Amino acid sequence: MTDNTRSRAWFRVAVVYFVVAVALGIVMGASGDHTLMAVHAHINLLGWVTMALFGLLGLAYPAITEGRAAAWQFWLHNTGAPVMLVALAARLKGVEAAEPIVGIASVVVGISVVLFAWLVFTRMGVSRSAAGPAKLRTS
Repeated sequence: MTDNTRSRAWFRVAVVYFVVAVALGIVMGASGDHTLMAVHAHINLLGWVTMALFGLLGLAYPAITEGRAAAWQFWLHNTGAPVMLVALAARLKGVEAAEPIVGIASVVVGISVVLFAWLVFTRMGVSRSAAGPAKLRTS
C-alpha cells in the first residue's frame, strides 16, 4: 500500500478514540454507572470505527484524501465529533444547556459524513495522470 498522510492521520485519531472508549468502558464497568453508555457507543462508532474506515478507504483510493474538500471533511469530522461527545456526556449528566451544542455538533459531523460520501462517489475509481484531468478507470 502507498503512504498517505491523511489516512495515517485518520488511523492515529481512530486509535486515540479507541483508547478513550475502552477507558470509559472500564470506568463504567468498575463504577456500575452506565449513564454514559450512549457516549461510549458514539466514541466507538464515530471515533474508532468510522475514522479507521476513512483511513482504510483513503489507502485504497488515495484520490478521496486529496485537496481542499478532503481537508474540510477531515477537520469538520475531527472538530464536530469531540464537541458532540463532550456535550452529549454533559447532557446525559443533566446539563440541559448542552442540548443545542449536541445538535449543532451533530450537524457538523453529518456534513462531514455527507462530504465523505461525495468524495467517495466522485473520486473512487478515479485515476490521476500527468497527461490530463482525472478520468474514470474502465478496468
